[in-house]
Amino acid sequence: MAERSSIEWTEATWNPVTGCTKVSPGCAHCYAETFAERFRGVHGHPYERGFDLQLRPERLEQPLNWVQPRTIFVNSMSDLFHEDIPQAYIRSVFHVMRKAHWHTFQILTKRSERMAELAPRLPWPRNVWMGVSVENQRWTARVDDLRCVPAKIRFLSCEPLLGPLTLDLRGINWVIVGGESGARARPMKAEWARHIRAQCQAQGVAFFFKQWGAHNEVGERVGKTRSGRLLDGRLWDAMPRPLGERY
Repeated sequence: MAERSSIEWTEATWNPVTGCTKVSPGCAHCYAETFAERFRGVHGHPYERGFDLQLRPERLEQPLNWVQPRTIFVNSMSDLFHEDIPQAYIRSVFHVMRKAHWHTFQILTKRSERMAELAPRLPWPRNVWMGVSVENQRWTARVDDLRCVPAKIRFLSCEPLLGPLTLDLRGINWVIVGGESGARARPMKAEWARHIRAQCQAQGVAFFFKQWGAHNEVGERVGKTRSGRLLDGRLWDAMPRPLGERY
């Protein structure tokens, strides 16, 4: 059985790698690191080594045993294009995704340069969606790298959204926006989310508002549960369609 996920835009997670290192401001309060480090030193626990990068070859073929089709977030506890993951191992992950054709796999990276470098050497079946994280304007070059990837669906995760974004969405199918959660969460301004929504609507791209996070629409710290998912009084849960179909 796939590990079910509470992440609003997916159904399950698969972690053939765990652990990571920080590369940009969006990593500062990483939820995965916070979770994994709670178990550092606990003998026999999967996260006995905390958030140290670890290949998990025993998990590689897990999706082949999951009969029920799922939308699966790949490496929710890592980054598949981390510089310390061997190319051969990344190719193994892609070969499993190609074999498990009844699932949909979603990959998200902050290491877009390595993703673009390796893309020509990887198989890109239609059931693999590729995304990059873009937390503020400084990191929009990741979108250009993503356009080089021959994935059927290309998407952006603007979470945690840390500043206003002006985006060129050519070749992009889907944009996810969300605020930051946790004790040290930085607030997201409502106008940032609205501006991205307007750009998606103008450019025919699906817009998904994931959450406000620890702060609500007016910047008050109220906690993730109370802040909710409504933007201007409604849910925005659009899912991607092939390029050329408008929303």
